[in-house]
Amino acid sequence: MAVVTISRQYGAGGSEVGRRVAAQLGWTVIDNEFVSAVAAQAGLPAEAVAAHEERVPSLIVRLGRALAASSPEMFVPGAAPAEPEEERLVAVTERVIQEAAAHGRVVLVGRGGQALLAGTPEPEALHVYVTAPRDARVRVVMERLGLPEVEAARTVDTTDADRDRYVQRYYRRRRDDPANYHLVVNTALLGYDGAADLVVAAARRRGWH
Repeated sequence: MAVVTISRQYGAGGSEVGRRVAAQLGWTVIDNEFVSAVAAQAGLPAEAVAAHEERVPSLIVRLGRALAASSPEMFVPGAAPAEPEEERLVAVTERVIQEAAAHGRVVLVGRGGQALLAGTPEPEALHVYVTAPRDARVRVVMERLGLPEVEAARTVDTTDADRDRYVQRYYRRRRDDPANYHLVVNTALLGYDGAADLVVAAARRRGWH
């Protein structure tokens, strides 16, 4: 196993950093879209996901088949007691992350990847937290979503609070605790490329290519 997890504050550019890290290492990015595509492959209703199987079809198909074979009750209507939709999606997401991590050579962006894989042996996982000052993140969201400052600030705070609750609820960990990470990078100071370069350098020091 060789896996990089990217946890991030909203607007700090964690997804952009993750994509740059994966591109430099030649690895696969596992993000929300990828998880949805695997879930679709495994049997979730097509209308409930945004499948992008053309991106990395072999891995998506492989993981989808593995999930469908190992946990068919997750994907067959009526095969298991009904669960709240969030609980079901969390369970699917966890299985995708675990299967992808076992495959190795992946960059996991968000969805509590660091917390879920916190017990992974030290040489096999590199946990990264992507941050930036709040005002910088608000400016990014204003530009990206075309929002006025007040609404952008509210979006930043609400999204971060939701992510914090997710990790606290399902993994009993503080998402913003720097002690949970090997590396904390500030994109306002380093830029996306500079932050990605540091992550890649840390990965290569472990012999990952």
